[in-house]
Amino acid sequence: MTDAGKEALVTQNRNGSAIPPEASTTPPGVGILSKVPDHGSDACCPRPPAGPTAQSLSALPPYRDQSFMGEVFSAVGPVPRLSTRLTLRDRWGGMKVRLGLKRNQYAVDPGLYAVGQPDRQAPVLVTANYKLSLDALRSVLSGLDAWILVLDTNGVNVWCAAGKGTFATDELVHRLTTTRLDQVVAHRRLVLPQLGASGVAGHVIRQRTGFRVIWGPVRASDLKAFLKNPKNPSPTMRRISFTLRERMILIPMEISAALKPGAWATGAVMIIALVVGMLGAGTLPSVVGRMLLGVAAGGLGILGGAVLTPIMLPWLPGKAFAVKGASIGLAAAGLGHLILYPPMAAGLGVALALLTVATSSFLAMNFTGATPFTSPSGVEKEMRRAIPAQVMTMGIGMIGWLVAVWTG
Repeated sequence: MTDAGKEALVTQNRNGSAIPPEASTTPPGVGILSKVPDHGSDACCPRPPAGPTAQSLSALPPYRDQSFMGEVFSAVGPVPRLSTRLTLRDRWGGMKVRLGLKRNQYAVDPGLYAVGQPDRQAPVLVTANYKLSLDALRSVLSGLDAWILVLDTNGVNVWCAAGKGTFATDELVHRLTTTRLDQVVAHRRLVLPQLGASGVAGHVIRQRTGFRVIWGPVRASDLKAFLKNPKNPSPTMRRISFTLRERMILIPMEISAALKPGAWATGAVMIIALVVGMLGAGTLPSVVGRMLLGVAAGGLGILGGAVLTPIMLPWLPGKAFAVKGASIGLAAAGLGHLILYPPMAAGLGVALALLTVATSSFLAMNFTGATPFTSPSGVEKEMRRAIPAQVMTMGIGMIGWLVAVWTG
């Protein structure tokens, strides 16, 4: 999660409704185009738009996972046409990304694409070059003729890229210029995802390019209905949700993200604990037993922060995710003492509980960027306050656990 996702691109009220701002300031975020051969300026042989061409797609790594169906000819040359059907390879790639595998490499080349057989009056839809974002968009456009303008967001989704300054005003202006979109279409309208509103200043786009920004719906699945009546979108199209299903989709990614560094940290700590235990008064079986208790405490922390927190999010106490994670971590520690841990000294029990609570609280903060409940400034504020407390709690728990390992 995240995925994150993850975006104060919209103004949130207490029940989750979202209203895009009229305009916002935008940090520079100009991307880099792929090199395109120079075909000269001969009027009878117009230069193709900057970005991918159908002939070059199979030669470059980003395109191997992309589904193309030939090309559409425009006033500035051929434009690659995307399939609106997701292949098994697309779905497998999306599954791997949700598990945290090669997530930073899951991108397509920025530029102009087409679905169907768009003409000069076809709508222009803008998205990020994160392949999962493009797949979500194209998969709902079956039967629609449209142009898709893909911005260079460094392979980051729209919501996060808007907050990072890559789904941004300057990048959109750059992409409009290099693709010569003003020659491809006769109108001057761009449909942008609402979750990108914090990164793009619509009035600046109009001043610099003549194109008018229209804020589309939150979800790509509402896009067809929105295009039929863009002046009167339904309230649900403007509302950001974070349902149980949407929260659970993030769990595999969070577990994967926790296990990768967790495995290295666990290995290092186990070596230290083994050395401490063997130098202390304990026997080898007792040392190993306490080491396994430490691993179990960390596992319960992952269960609490990465699994139970998103599932039980609406019902957990507190507004800060660190507090929510700590509360579910405390419950997970209690569960461990009831059904998992053997009888033990009170000091060791407290130490294990502190390890679980600190781990759960830290992992729960990962969901701050995947929800409509927070803003970038709110996330930074929470992290400044919570991380020192989490480090201190983890440190005390670690010392208590190592003392127990030492004494056997």
